[in-house]
Amino acid sequence: MVTPQPSTKCAAPIIRAGFRAIVRPVFFAFVCATGLAASGHASAGKAASRTVRGWTVAPSKDGKGCFLTREYARNGGTTLLLGLDIDGTNRLAVLNANWSIKPKDQLELNFRLSNSSYPAHFAVGIISEGKQGFVTSFGEKFPSYFAASGILDISRGDVPVERLDLDGGDAAVAALRKCLANLQARPAAPAGTKPRSDDIPSDPFAPPVRDPKK
Repeated sequence: MVTPQPSTKCAAPIIRAGFRAIVRPVFFAFVCATGLAASGHASAGKAASRTVRGWTVAPSKDGKGCFLTREYARNGGTTLLLGLDIDGTNRLAVLNANWSIKPKDQLELNFRLSNSSYPAHFAVGIISEGKQGFVTSFGEKFPSYFAASGILDISRGDVPVERLDLDGGDAAVAALRKCLANLQARPAAPAGTKPRSDDIPSDPFAPPVRDPKK
């Protein structure tokens, strides 16, 4: 079993500034992408989302990436979200209504896919739609490992947290990457703003223009 090491981008802040340096950006990225006020597929809008083998794939609320989600029939209802941004960063969130995790709680969890593992990995507490959970980030190869794996096993030390079936994850990650490519292909918004149609000048504080004939 391969045990990937954190990418340089992720590892350096941990060494230099400790736990908070990595979890805070991940937490706020999740806030911006999902709003924390709505479930993933609802925040993106029904028209923009699609279902791929049991997974919902949609662009994120901030327009800077895409994500896939899946609901699991568990006591408390477990939600899994994997987001991928245009800049290549990713985030994984798992939530359940029965969990007592508080927002911004600092956690160390073990993540194991069928082809890789991430022991004592950092995560931060979040809350969304009445569910508590955590969000974290991995190296750039994580989505590929996720797609090729059949299961995601999460534990807190010796205490099991979740065992999630990733069936169809390969097709879902392929759709996630296609969603991201569509975002990248969008033309840039035109520069400038629409001119005003009333009598208010663009700079009301500019000195008056003198008439040279006077």
